[in-house]
Amino acid sequence: MNQSLKLKELTAFIADYASVLLGSGVHCTRVVRNSRRICEAYDMEVSMMILASSIILTLVDPQTEEICTEVVPIHQLPVSFELNSELSALSWKVHDRHESVADLRREFKALCDKPRMNSWLVTLLVSVANACFCRLFDGDWKGMLVVFFSTFVGFRLLRWLKKKGVDHFLAVILVSFVSSFLASFMLCFSQVDATIAVATSVLFMIPGVPMITGVIDIIENHILIGFARLMRALLIVLCLAVGLSISMVIFQGSLL
Repeated sequence: MNQSLKLKELTAFIADYASVLLGSGVHCTRVVRNSRRICEAYDMEVSMMILASSIILTLVDPQTEEICTEVVPIHQLPVSFELNSELSALSWKVHDRHESVADLRREFKALCDKPRMNSWLVTLLVSVANACFCRLFDGDWKGMLVVFFSTFVGFRLLRWLKKKGVDHFLAVILVSFVSSFLASFMLCFSQVDATIAVATSVLFMIPGVPMITGVIDIIENHILIGFARLMRALLIVLCLAVGLSISMVIFQGSLL
């Protein structure tokens, strides 16, 4: 009876653990590898099927031949390399120390609830990075200032829209419009190459992580979720282009 309860608790934990990892941008092979490492610490075997929006996993106890299956949705979470690294380290910690499932659950919750980097600092760093992209594409210091300001406003707007529960694709359209609109408006009063500044003002929303993990998943034979991630990235790019196009029509009267 105790072994059966342990199997159910571990199955529920692995389901939540894998869902958080996948939702925050980790490729499938790493999720499967970490989950198996944890299960090996408890002498359990795990089989996992990762779909586009859910995970189906089955744990087997080789001693009693009991089986427990769990289905959990994959929630879209902010990409956090720090959290992903800490969760991977947690799998090694469990593998080496063989902690109880209750202790494992407690540490997992503490990592997920851990405060992340200050949002204003993140906004500042993203704005500086985007301004550097402007310089990378031969923009001058005036263009960099324009890109910095438009990125700062756009990124804060994106975070506010996400907190309000606005659909992500709609939020991308609105933010790309606002950022490019501000850049175009400020360039009306400055002798700066508008093409470079306006184009780089929306680069912070390019979905680089879904593109990379999508390709990795396809290469590693997780075809379904790989294509799902690539399609989501493509939709984000299309929404970004829509918002950028609207501001171009307003200021230039055409898309050319």
